[in-house]
Amino acid sequence: MTRVDYYNDPNAPKANSIAVAVSAFIQDDEGRILMIRRTDNDLYSIPGGQLELGETLAQAAVREVREETGIECEIDGVIGVYSNPHHIVAYDDGEVRQEFSICFRASKSGGTLATSEESKEASWFKPNQISELNIHPSIRLRIEHALNESPEAYFS
Repeated sequence: MTRVDYYNDPNAPKANSIAVAVSAFIQDDEGRILMIRRTDNDLYSIPGGQLELGETLAQAAVREVREETGIECEIDGVIGVYSNPHHIVAYDDGEVRQEFSICFRASKSGGTLATSEESKEASWFKPNQISELNIHPSIRLRIEHALNESPEAYFS
């Protein structure tokens, strides 16, 4: 399935659904950030995905990190809650979602880097390399908030 992200775009299609999503910001001992390159839109992103029935938000984030990167992690806190109604995600099956995502701070607890059906690349990047990557503005915002290490969670 492919997707197109619209951000503050007056020509974006009208949302017809909303789903709970999670993402995780993880840095290794060298301060590098865990990133994937998505298969559905070819953009770099922190790992994440949709909450599934029967799991908590934290469990969903841990699962998504494992599935997309091969890395095991533990959730350490919340970076922010992102619900910008002007961030629309359109899928090729006709679903058009309004953004609703909780971004967690997590720490690596094991695993080995690997790709999946959802990630064509899984890599660690130094913070100064992030500006060179093709990243959606909503993900850049999460990374910025994570690197600022605010004691309070962001919310929109």
